[in-house]
Amino acid sequence: MAATTHTVTNQPPPLVGYDVFTGDAALTEGVARYVADVRLDEVREELSTLGQAAGSAHARQWGEQANAHPPVLRTHDRYGHRIDEVEFHPAWHRLLGHAVTAGLTGAWSRPDGHVRRTAGFLVWTQAEAGHGCPVSMTHAAVPTLRAEPELAAEWEPLLTSRVYEQELRPVAQKSGALAGMAMTEKQGGSDLRALTTRAEPLAAPGEYVLTGHKWFCSAPMSDAFLVLARAPGGLTCFLLPRVLPDGSRNAFRIQRLKDKLGNRSNASAEVEFDGESWARRVGEEGRGVATLIEMVAATRLDCVTASAAVMRQAVAQAVHHSAYREAFGGRLIDKPLMRNVLADLALESEAATTLALRLAAAYDSGTEQDRHFLRLAVPAAKYWVTKRCTPMVTEALECLGGNGYVEESGLPRLLREAPLNSIWEGSGNVQALDVLRALRREPEALNAFLTEIGTARGADHRLDRAIRGMLTELADLEGIEARARRLTERMALVLQGSLLVRHAPPEVADAFCAARLGGDGGVAFGTLPHTLDLAAVVARARPVADD
Repeated sequence: MAATTHTVTNQPPPLVGYDVFTGDAALTEGVARYVADVRLDEVREELSTLGQAAGSAHARQWGEQANAHPPVLRTHDRYGHRIDEVEFHPAWHRLLGHAVTAGLTGAWSRPDGHVRRTAGFLVWTQAEAGHGCPVSMTHAAVPTLRAEPELAAEWEPLLTSRVYEQELRPVAQKSGALAGMAMTEKQGGSDLRALTTRAEPLAAPGEYVLTGHKWFCSAPMSDAFLVLARAPGGLTCFLLPRVLPDGSRNAFRIQRLKDKLGNRSNASAEVEFDGESWARRVGEEGRGVATLIEMVAATRLDCVTASAAVMRQAVAQAVHHSAYREAFGGRLIDKPLMRNVLADLALESEAATTLALRLAAAYDSGTEQDRHFLRLAVPAAKYWVTKRCTPMVTEALECLGGNGYVEESGLPRLLREAPLNSIWEGSGNVQALDVLRALRREPEALNAFLTEIGTARGADHRLDRAIRGMLTELADLEGIEARARRLTERMALVLQGSLLVRHAPPEVADAFCAARLGGDGGVAFGTLPHTLDLAAVVARARPVADD
């Protein structure tokens, strides 16, 4: 007699075999909004190809393998020679190689380069988020290196190349290279003024040796690193290669790899420079922080984008599960209370995606207005979007119930990844204080920000009221530092509301303004007003998959 106790019913199929790009309405519409018509078909095809790869069973497996087999530090070879190398699972190299060949390290010289790269980064990060660190660092290093034209001429073609070469060799022998960074130290963290790493000039112009210890070094397997150190003239930026021009290894001692909460596939390390660590100056002595400012802004945008990607994958999994799972006499997606939860999650995801694309488009426009707009919008967006990621993913996991708490669902990995971008490149307080700094020192930034949100005034009374409330906050400078988070949150929400009112379908904009700006929503997800068109919001968020 055949056993029937293990017959599987009422389990959704895996969300694989779909196009992550074309299955995301907010993303596809945003790309169409900002990419020039003459290039739109080309960009859509490029992103759809990447989206199909991101939604494939192969990419899902690579992500699982890369996180199940974290990187391993090899300080010495079998003969006792110091090598300081990090070994990765082959799946990591497949993920990173695919990102590089898709052009995700090069945006600065391509038409619509930032929009297409941001969209691609959002798509491919949904396959696996950890390898996005070296992708982001490599991309962001380009504007910093341009402060030193000779270095830029040597390194920029390699950093923006679509060729992935994992071996450590002199860069003159490579067709592509990756960049990491080593900034913070154990005694200072985000307070870069506390850095103690020393840079001593050599006889050759622009050449130095470094001595010091870095508490966090991102992507330690990279070909070169941007490093902050204290030169005779003050804090200065340097480029430190792993391999010297003669083929010998630079003095770059990896002390240990960090044992992190999430981001397990990616290596973060403590490194030591021993007084023989050779580096080249980038920019003027004493101008290190100013030299790095564009790199910081670019990586902060990537933090927004990566959080938007994690959010999107979480809501896609939740909506997909609910579309197939039945309980209490019907599909979960048709139950009013579950629909409310899913719609609330979808709002958060769409608002994050829409904001990331607007920031990318501002980079592409290159106008003075958009440059000033970015000065405020980037730290505000980084603060808010990255903070919303963790509670949003937690709620999405709960939509799957016990199935979501199991590693095989992929949601636990998303949840461990969720807090990362709120910490990287400056935690919440750092972003809020940066917003205050811009408000105090750069009045043009506030004017540009107000001009941006002002284009939607009159379209929704709740948005108008929120703008007035934000202006009241800005007018009262008493105790402003203690209110910095409150102000930054309001600015980010008003900006998201302005964008959705202008660009999203009416049901999405209406729900966002009601819940996020009008006060007609609770603290937890799933507390939207029941009178809204929630079914349309959920249907828009459903990923397109082969049943």
